[in-house]
Amino acid sequence: MIITYKFKRDTPPEAWLGSEFKSYGSDNSGVSMSFSTEFMKHALYQLSPVEDIELGLLLKRPGSLFINDLSKVENFSDKGYGSVPRAYIVCKEDKTITKEIQWWMIDNYPTKVVKEMEDTDHMPMFCKPQLLSDYLLEIAEKLA
Repeated sequence: MIITYKFKRDTPPEAWLGSEFKSYGSDNSGVSMSFSTEFMKHALYQLSPVEDIELGLLLKRPGSLFINDLSKVENFSDKGYGSVPRAYIVCKEDKTITKEIQWWMIDNYPTKVVKEMEDTDHMPMFCKPQLLSDYLLEIAEKLA
């Protein structure tokens, strides 16, 4: 919940490039989001191949920030969540989750492995698929 709050609080409205946010639910406590074409092209997929951008635009649907759902969940325990070794791959050119927020998450939810990917947007599986695969294999071998 803290991550979602921090992310929303630290992201200025103009950064969303016209994306729409609407309340939903019987008590309007839910927040749905629908990314604008500009946001997808310039913040999510800015370094991805044009084919992947176009496919993403065709397949986009409204999503949720899950704020109301996360507010009802118990805190993660060291026994459950903490028993799984964590890794994080920093996408250095991610305009959606900035480096500052990514490093805040790493610092506040310590990981066993941190990898950094240069020239990578929010969608490393599209803009650097081979490097992402290599890093995932390295992480799996290290944490196995």
